[in-house]
Amino acid sequence: MSDARLPAVEAVESHVRAFFEGHPVEAVVPDLGPERRGVVPGLRVLVVGPGPRSDTWAYVTAGCWAAMEKDGRGLEFVMTAHVRDQRFVDLMAMIAFYHCGGQQLDLEHSMPIGEPWVPGSACDHLLISLPYQHGPDLEHCPLPGGHARILWTLPVTAAEIEFRRHRGHEALEQLFDEAGIIPTDPFRASVV
Repeated sequence: MSDARLPAVEAVESHVRAFFEGHPVEAVVPDLGPERRGVVPGLRVLVVGPGPRSDTWAYVTAGCWAAMEKDGRGLEFVMTAHVRDQRFVDLMAMIAFYHCGGQQLDLEHSMPIGEPWVPGSACDHLLISLPYQHGPDLEHCPLPGGHARILWTLPVTAAEIEFRRHRGHEALEQLFDEAGIIPTDPFRASVV
């Protein structure tokens, strides 16, 4: 990774640590292999434990912006989960590679996981949404030379993705609100 991009990765990490003050935060360098590492050279996954802001775990990418920014703008991603698990670190690395490797995720996009979010879960896709659980203070991340948006990767079912294709993103989010889903529950029922 070029020396110019390292400060951006460090700034994302500082932003996440400041937002989650009082929470344990560990920076994990996921094993991407040499070819994938070249696509997201400085990738770290920040693993945030439960604390004063939330009783769940958060997994946040740091490195997508540095690999993909255009005119100082770019994205990072956050996922919330019920436990600490290497599976979620690996999934965040997959999201980063998918995004930086040519798919370019953005708000209201989705991506298939290719398997259940966790074994036995009906959720096998991720929906890119606003980080409602954490709000705009996490979402808006100032960086040297730009700004990153940290967007939420919400595990959803194939049926929910199909519903969104026909009825729209807001209609799906309305169903989530009406059903009162617990986004960290891997065994939640589909809302459609």
